[in-house]
Amino acid sequence: MMDMQPHLLIVDDDERIRGLLQKFLMRNGFLVTAARDAAHARRILSGLDFDMVVLDVMMPGEDGVSLTRTIRETSTTPIMLLTAKGETEDRIEGLEAGADDYLSKPFEPKELLLRINAILRRMPENTDADATPKVLKLGPNRYDIERGEMWRGEDLVRLTATENQLMKLFAATPGEPISRSKLVEDLGRDHGQAQERAVDVQITRLRRKIETDPKQPRYLQTVRGAGYMLAPD
Repeated sequence: MMDMQPHLLIVDDDERIRGLLQKFLMRNGFLVTAARDAAHARRILSGLDFDMVVLDVMMPGEDGVSLTRTIRETSTTPIMLLTAKGETEDRIEGLEAGADDYLSKPFEPKELLLRINAILRRMPENTDADATPKVLKLGPNRYDIERGEMWRGEDLVRLTATENQLMKLFAATPGEPISRSKLVEDLGRDHGQAQERAVDVQITRLRRKIETDPKQPRYLQTVRGAGYMLAPD
């Protein structure tokens, strides 16, 4: 996946949980920095880049969803939300804010480890600069399949790890619909209606970056009864 140890930022106001997560993840090969709240995390993020942020939702002061929105304004760093909330809509709010995944408390540390590794595997890898690019045109946008990059003119369009993985899945079979259940499977998620709803949210966010009118998508289409389909120019 990567030669250097991935560097994670753990943000949780519970000192005990924060310490346990830090020790567990360090034992499993990660570099780990910990923050006690959103304000502390902001100070750390202003001076350091991370491979991933693991972020508690319910914290005093600014909550994790608000911090996720702020991070997404300038960064595509993967974000995993930890939430004690069990309601689907609360989890959807986190995904809409830009999180790549969520995990409900209480959770098994091994499951957190599996989720983190799955997300990191979805991050685009650097490719040879001299390699011939394979590019899909999507109106004013172009998607470089090999580099995992989307461009609008000279501007790089920021894609989260999950959005980029979705683009790679669609780009592998342009013009062919992919079912929601297949997308859930290929994203490495558990099956179920909640996860399919989560995919819908990610599709909606991706359309905002691709489509001129996201409510009437031209390039990332819904195929009734079959799923979603990428229809490049």
